Amino acid sequence: MSTEHAPSASELAALLSARLCHDLVSPVAALGAGLSVLDDENAADMRDQAIDLIRTAADQAHAKLEFVRLAFGAGGSRPGIIEMSEMYKLANAMFASAKPDLVWKTKEGGLSKPAARVLLNLIWMAVDNVPRGGTVTIEAHGDGQGARLRIVAAGPRARIDPAYIDALAGKAGEDGYDGRSIQPYYAGLIARENGGRVEARVEEERIEYAALIAPESSAAAA
Repeated sequence: MSTEHAPSASELAALLSARLCHDLVSPVAALGAGLSVLDDENAADMRDQAIDLIRTAADQAHAKLEFVRLAFGAGGSRPGIIEMSEMYKLANAMFASAKPDLVWKTKEGGLSKPAARVLLNLIWMAVDNVPRGGTVTIEAHGDGQGARLRIVAAGPRARIDPAYIDALAGKAGEDGYDGRSIQPYYAGLIARENGGRVEARVEEERIEYAALIAPESSAAAA
C-alpha cells in the first residue's frame, strides 16, 4: 500500500547522499586497491596494471561526480540553460561502462536546470532498468523553459520496482523511501515543483518514462 508522504529536507538530503555514496564506493575502493599495489614492494610486476586501475577508477569517480553535480545539485550557482551537448557528455561518461547503449534523439539547444535534472535522473533510472543490456533511448524537446522528455529502456528482462512508479508520483511505500526509491521521488518532485509531472509505463521488456516541465511563467501561476 502506498501513501502520500513527503520526506523532510534532512531525510531527502540524507537519502540522496546515500544514493551518491553507493555509486562512488566502487571507484574509490578501486583507487585504494591500486595504491596498495604500488606500495607493495613485492608486487612490482603488477605496477602497470595498478596504474591502469587507478586511472580508470579516477575517470569513473570524476564522471560520476560531474553527473551528480547537476542531477542532484545546482550544477553551478547561476540560473540558466544547460546545453544538450553538455548533458550528452555527462551521461555518456557516466554510463560508458554500462551494459545498455544510450541512443540520443535530441536536437541542438538546451533545457532549463529543472528539466535537465529530471532528464539526467530518468536516464540513470532507465539504465538501471535494463541490467542485462539493451538500449536507453532519450528524447528531449524544450525551448529553454518548458520541456517534454521521453526516455525508453528496452532490453531482456527490463524491470522496475513498482514502488519506484509510486515514488515518481510522491507516494511512499509502507517503509517510506530508501536510497534507491528516493531518486524517482526526487525526479517527480522537481517536475511537480515546476508545474509538471513524471509518469512511467511498463510493457514487456520495455519501460517508458514521460515527463513534462512547464514554462516558468506557467509553473509560477500553478
